[in-house]
Amino acid sequence: MNHTKNKKFPFYISIAIIFLLIVLRFGVYYLKSDGFSGLSMLIPVMLLCFIVFTLLTSAFFAAWVYQDCKKRGDDPLLWPLVCLIATPFIGLLIYFLRRSEIKGSCPACGHKISLKAKYCEECGTPVKKEDNNVMVKQETHHLKFIVAGIVSMALMLICLTGFIVSAATGNGINTNVASNDRIWNSGVINMSYSTYIGDVWKLKFRSASDGFVKEQSMTITDPDTQLLHADVSCGTVPEGATLVLWLVQGEVVRSVDITDLSEPLEYSLNEFENGKVHVRLQINGVENTVSEIYIK
Repeated sequence: MNHTKNKKFPFYISIAIIFLLIVLRFGVYYLKSDGFSGLSMLIPVMLLCFIVFTLLTSAFFAAWVYQDCKKRGDDPLLWPLVCLIATPFIGLLIYFLRRSEIKGSCPACGHKISLKAKYCEECGTPVKKEDNNVMVKQETHHLKFIVAGIVSMALMLICLTGFIVSAATGNGINTNVASNDRIWNSGVINMSYSTYIGDVWKLKFRSASDGFVKEQSMTITDPDTQLLHADVSCGTVPEGATLVLWLVQGEVVRSVDITDLSEPLEYSLNEFENGKVHVRLQINGVENTVSEIYIK
């Protein structure tokens, strides 16, 4: 009994470490960004639950595969690992296609024989039908892992569906470009490159969904003397397309159309206060754009 517990202990430790790494990843993201500002807590919770239930589904099915491998004489480490890496769906499919046949023991000589065999290949002893039925009944095993895996899979799909529906409908997601909270986009931006080094925000993109917003938090230290500098070039501007620069700090909201700048913009910050300000670019159809924005 103690030997069995010792073998299971590393498995439980591994599950705990994986869970802690997931929580740590969310924590690091929260600290390095604006956290979940502008986002209903239900959405990251559903995403976290989806990841956890996905891992649990894989773990439960891998545990069942482990037991099934031992019963069939297959490698009890390789196939559970395949199930974990290839996701439970693909991993189980591969395993069911490649797993060995369950064999029983000859009642006379103990040689391993097929459950469908009518006689032992080793000693020739006939195998009674009743013996085969007993061996077939033993085929179903460790139902607790299968049931737990199915339940985890159902919860995983529920969380995934809730997350997708919330993201698609925009419920609980802040998309107001004039908001003092973080903006979350449900669209996409293509071929984008964004860096913020030395207090200089550089953004380059090929195209984006209409109304897509890219933002960067900057710091104002002296609003009376500092200016916001924006050097922006829109390579392709279809009819009606615009690129709008937004500055948001609390109740102070200002916007400037920077689609066709003839020279770099120098915008006064005397309406703002010391502290962080949201600098946003609202992309409305422009393409092949390069921008460099900083406060100095």
